[in-house]
Amino acid sequence: MPRKRKLLTQLSALQNTSSFPQINAVEQLSTTPGADPSPKSSKYFVIEKKNSPQLQEDFFNQPCVSLAKSFLGQILVRKLPDGRELWGRIVETEAYLGGEDEASHSKGGKQTQRNAAMFMKPGTLYVYQIYGIYFCMNVSSQGEGAAVLLRSLEPLQGLDAMRELRRASRKAPSRLLKDWQLCNGPSKLCQAFGIDKAFDQRDLTQDSAIWMVPGQDPPGEQDVVATTRIGIGNRGEWAQKPLRFYLRGNRFVSVVDKKIEREMAA
Repeated sequence: MPRKRKLLTQLSALQNTSSFPQINAVEQLSTTPGADPSPKSSKYFVIEKKNSPQLQEDFFNQPCVSLAKSFLGQILVRKLPDGRELWGRIVETEAYLGGEDEASHSKGGKQTQRNAAMFMKPGTLYVYQIYGIYFCMNVSSQGEGAAVLLRSLEPLQGLDAMRELRRASRKAPSRLLKDWQLCNGPSKLCQAFGIDKAFDQRDLTQDSAIWMVPGQDPPGEQDVVATTRIGIGNRGEWAQKPLRFYLRGNRFVSVVDKKIEREMAA
């Protein structure tokens, strides 16, 4: 018995020493009203995410156009610092093919500090700023300097949080945004998901704050519209190439090409 008491005393001393951080699990949980109170809200349980069916490197490791189409119907997940999760179904993308593409940030194969993520392994986020205010999010693919721009999402979960984030980032007087207005554009979806330059060069297969999971109903070829990209200016033949893809009939798409849709229907 004396030996047992001695061991217990030593164990207690080890638990109280400053070399072991004191972890109060309750304090690490999100305290936001309506947040998930389970231990998964704690940073000490982020490893649980890796057991989910999230998209892995083999999914992202495909040619740019193929990846841009494959993204349609997949789910983007963003975990906020307070533990809330935002889910959105990808409904519109644009492919940027690298050095040969006159509309790409990596045209001519030029690599800079700004576009470095486009040359990193498939599944790496490339986030850049436009007009000195807004952000756009891309995902690298196969091909030197190739990446896919995420243009629009269909909000699925966390819509109230998306509205809060959009309201906080807009300069104009706030008005209640409708569901279809939350993420129907590349900068809008970054606002709604709290994406900024800090997400540049993050790995979608490893990051604990942003990842993708498979959608339940993959679209068929007949559901995908292929048309020209938006806002790329005068880039000759590249301005006319059908490198924008979206889900036909989805009201969360930013810009609908009615002419192409009529041709598809015919």
